[in-house]
Amino acid sequence: MHLSSDVLVIGSGAAGMYAALQAQRDGASVILVDRSLIGRGGATVMAQMTVSAAVGGACPDHWEHHYRDTLRAGRGLCEPELARIVCEQGVECIEEMDRWGVGWARKDGRYAQVMAPGHDRARCVYVDFLDTGPAVSRTLRTRLVRTPEIRRIGELAVTDLVVRDGECVGAVALHLDSGETVTLAAHAAVIATGGLTRLYRRNSGPANTGGDGYALALRAGADLIDMEFVQFFPIGHLAPRLIGMDPIMWDPFRYKLGGRLLNADMEEFTDRYGAPEDGRYVITRDLATYAITKEVEAGRGSPHGGAWLSFQHLSETALRDAFGPVIDRLARNGIDLTKTAVEVAPIAHYHMGGIAVDATMRTSLPGLFAAGEAVGGSNGANRLSGNAITEAFAFGRLAGASAASAARTARDNPGVARLWPGDGPEPRWLSERGGRPEHNCAALIVELQSIMADGVGPFRTQAGLRDALARIEAIRRAIGDTPPGGVNTFDPELLDWLDLRQMTLVAQCVARAALERTESRGAHQREDHPGLDADWRVHLALRSTPDGLAIARHAVPQEALA
Repeated sequence: MHLSSDVLVIGSGAAGMYAALQAQRDGASVILVDRSLIGRGGATVMAQMTVSAAVGGACPDHWEHHYRDTLRAGRGLCEPELARIVCEQGVECIEEMDRWGVGWARKDGRYAQVMAPGHDRARCVYVDFLDTGPAVSRTLRTRLVRTPEIRRIGELAVTDLVVRDGECVGAVALHLDSGETVTLAAHAAVIATGGLTRLYRRNSGPANTGGDGYALALRAGADLIDMEFVQFFPIGHLAPRLIGMDPIMWDPFRYKLGGRLLNADMEEFTDRYGAPEDGRYVITRDLATYAITKEVEAGRGSPHGGAWLSFQHLSETALRDAFGPVIDRLARNGIDLTKTAVEVAPIAHYHMGGIAVDATMRTSLPGLFAAGEAVGGSNGANRLSGNAITEAFAFGRLAGASAASAARTARDNPGVARLWPGDGPEPRWLSERGGRPEHNCAALIVELQSIMADGVGPFRTQAGLRDALARIEAIRRAIGDTPPGGVNTFDPELLDWLDLRQMTLVAQCVARAALERTESRGAHQREDHPGLDADWRVHLALRSTPDGLAIARHAVPQEALA
């Protein structure tokens, strides 16, 4: 099947849906595709917590205050123009979402806002402490349903971008149910496929966050930056067993009630690492991850290798007033917070790096744009709490507008860009499909996740990174360049092979950049190179060349120093 449109949007989380809506509002025909169901497979729908924006509901605020906090959290590596877009245009998007009926919580007629780590005031809006992401996704899906001009296609896994005469002119995809190839021509494409948390053994993301968008962009010729900066959520649920609830659910509890992080001796310990809390929630994620990991290494961890999170100092009434029926859901899991603490540990949660873009979301490849977590640079070395959905809104809206403008230029000037007719040669992996695989690709994905967790996790060394790179390359060689074939319907072995093809490339990018950066900054911690190094206030940019990955250093504007 061959389809064409002015704008192709790949990925349907908040960024992708917002991009599609904005491109259509600006007069473009749009196809929105996702390997899952539209609006239900990305990270947005799983987000339970809050969204940062200087709307001034709880106290006087201005986007410039939010901007300064974002730069400070980014440890000197934020791209100021991108961070400014998040903080300034994010306010407009929050208000637009309100008009669309998302249902931001109110207090005395104004936006209800709460404090979050790294912010200088209460700035984070929410719908409900455990329902913000689903409400955001539901609202954007509703807008899509009411916009029939946008063609929505789920269960379509984009495997390659198509480049003609140095421009992105579309994509090739696999229809998961039928196993058929689909070609998608467009004057402009937007990558909004989210992050790479699936690369790690313990993660908070859905199964389709294996870094597809990064691999698509890199193979097509676009640059990636800041790939070494993977954010680990410090208090992912570890024990006891929790069924039917998100592993990062404890953040809203800490937002609202504080909660005490304790070691095996039932002592609060974050003050040992420069961030005393005293029952409050003020520590940033990179410092919390470091503190918990070091307590475990020192033999002061909880029984399952994490830390205790205790709300035992609170009454059941206080807990119910704050979280109502959630307390009953915990009870069904055998958890009574008034009587026992839970165990928490760092878990891969977000990626600060990604595709390099300018202030219009344009990549280094003409015709290709990016949005949301697929974009690198705005968060620097560490993302400020609450900025993820704000970034998805702001970057999605801007990418949609920019892609529509590029498509309009292409339509008006046929010599500038030409729709790919879909009759060119298929990617090699499609035209040369072989027999059944020699290796179990599902097992190799598990192996890759272990390699990344052990060697390219929160704390890294030269030896560990070199070992990880060698083992990643061994997996890449094992799966080869020829995928399994012979099945023309849903083929999980083919899908696993395709996932590994993308995941190994992205894993190499993360490990190579981490090996190159010989300092510790934000979410990147080199135990053999502790502390910040002023000479490393640079972005590491990666590009695919015939000889492999090339790495270059790009200066960061002085303004990035908050």
